[in-house]
Amino acid sequence: MLAFYFLAAIVIWLGILSLRGGIHFAAYLRSEASTPLADFTPYVSVFAPCRGLEDDSEENLAALFKQNYPAYEIVFVSDHADDPSLALIRKLIEDQPNRISSKIIVAGPATDCGQKVHNLRVAVPECDARSQAFVFVDTDARPQSHWLRSLVAPLSDEKIGAASGYRWFIPVNGGLASHLRSVWNASIASALGADRYKNFCWGGSTAIRRSTFENLDIADRWRGTVSDDFTLTRALQEAHLPIHFVPACLMPALDSCSMRELFEFTNRQLKITRVYASHLWKPVLIGSLLFCLVFFGGAILVIARARQNGSFAVPLLLLSIIYFLGTLKAHIRMKAIVSLLPAYGRELRRGRIFHLFLWPFTSALYLWNALVAASSRRIKWRGITYELKSATEAVIIARD
Repeated sequence: MLAFYFLAAIVIWLGILSLRGGIHFAAYLRSEASTPLADFTPYVSVFAPCRGLEDDSEENLAALFKQNYPAYEIVFVSDHADDPSLALIRKLIEDQPNRISSKIIVAGPATDCGQKVHNLRVAVPECDARSQAFVFVDTDARPQSHWLRSLVAPLSDEKIGAASGYRWFIPVNGGLASHLRSVWNASIASALGADRYKNFCWGGSTAIRRSTFENLDIADRWRGTVSDDFTLTRALQEAHLPIHFVPACLMPALDSCSMRELFEFTNRQLKITRVYASHLWKPVLIGSLLFCLVFFGGAILVIARARQNGSFAVPLLLLSIIYFLGTLKAHIRMKAIVSLLPAYGRELRRGRIFHLFLWPFTSALYLWNALVAASSRRIKWRGITYELKSATEAVIIARD
């Protein structure tokens, strides 16, 4: 019992620190929302790698043409000319009323790096010579109309290395798996905030000055990699250039996934993290293991003692404190997110209960993900199977 009490005290202390982080995250969101945008709108190139279609692809892609931004181009890039996404993109280009400059590039299949990275390396040299900044976006999230202006504005400060948003999964007609993925992802989102040197770039919503991109030789650094954003983050950190997190660019990803897709997605994220940022993977493994031992082990202990008519008041109290801390953090975080994404308020409020009650199970999921990442470096992404040999070497095993 002494060992349990000792470990429970550690988990409670970590819970207090995590709650403090959630409070700081919510405060940062409010602070940024009240800060006026810098008047900085240079011509930019938006790069959108595409592969295949999803249920909401048309709405996501159409949103790129509806940005409240004076002048920009969209560079769509895919590996095959017959990719089904390209027919939709051509239709959107023809139908768009604002005549945003856009082009389609066929990069061909990758051979020595991830397909997305290969697409970007081919597309970047094809951008407009007027571009002063590069913006990278994923097509499985839906940018709001202010997204581009909000993302580029922080680059008015030349000391900023990059500006980044992140995704927020919003389950739509989804079951338990979809809600669990949303809660799982929320803990990563709330790790971003005011400390620019601890932030990271997310490849689905990142802006960087063209001069910074070229000075750091990012295109060459991408050679042999699968993760465009981890590689970009490392390059900025090595150059001691801060990353500004832009809450207004928290992009809703209207989500529905099965249990199989949930495990495939979360396992892939932790495998990539282990290869590209092992200093982040190790705390996930240790922290989730400690939490599961105390919380779920403690629950078993309470049940066993109750059945034996033994004393279980103290273990139950400790578990209640742990649960209260996590639930309070989830409540604070969700309240801030609802205010940030008012257009999706109904969906977010409907999913709030899952954030309040499912968060302990995400620790168990993180533990599973971390253990899987410890035993395998093989991932499947957009129909392509890779073996991650190292942070600079990826081998393509198979293509669907």
